[in-house]
Amino acid sequence: MSVERGLLIVLSGPSGVGKGTIRKALFERENHNFSYSISMTTRNMRQGEEDGKDYYFVSKEEFLKRIDEGKFLEHAEFVGNYYGTPLDKVTEQMDKGKEVVLEIEVDGAMQVKKKMPESILIFILPPTKNALYERLKGRGTESEDVILKRIERSNLELGYAKNYDYVVVNDEVDKAVDKIIEIINAEHCKTNRFLDNYLEKINEK
Repeated sequence: MSVERGLLIVLSGPSGVGKGTIRKALFERENHNFSYSISMTTRNMRQGEEDGKDYYFVSKEEFLKRIDEGKFLEHAEFVGNYYGTPLDKVTEQMDKGKEVVLEIEVDGAMQVKKKMPESILIFILPPTKNALYERLKGRGTESEDVILKRIERSNLELGYAKNYDYVVVNDEVDKAVDKIIEIINAEHCKTNRFLDNYLEKINEK
């Protein structure tokens, strides 16, 4: 019996909105076959991060070589560093029936939507602009100048929300995850996805 192909779910939003926290909480939910697509980056590793678990950390030279070879589903430059999603890893997991979750910036999300129109784009919104600043400040990993640059960029990123399929406000992590689960379940019931898989299954019997 064929395996129903998994969905490609893109989580985006301003820096500090809590994308990583939501993604981790999402993966703790039971009865869901999630696969996290690890991004590749040229930025320095932060304390507590692991290569191959949080990101694939590579040099700028290696990253640019991979761009030329067309090995990314999407890639973007942000605050002086490059980020990208390895294409082969994503398609491999989807073919196995896994729900592949990407946690990427808005520029990359627009590239994904163009290359894979069937992807599900979810924009995570902060409850307030001040909450965004406090979360960035609370990280303790960046200077005030970098934080202010991220806040300034967030104003532009919020304008991209209208290009997404769904928006979810991260006022409480559990509630935000509940909404994302509802979105995923609804997408699997969409006529084009459900009927194609259903007809294939009954024809096998």
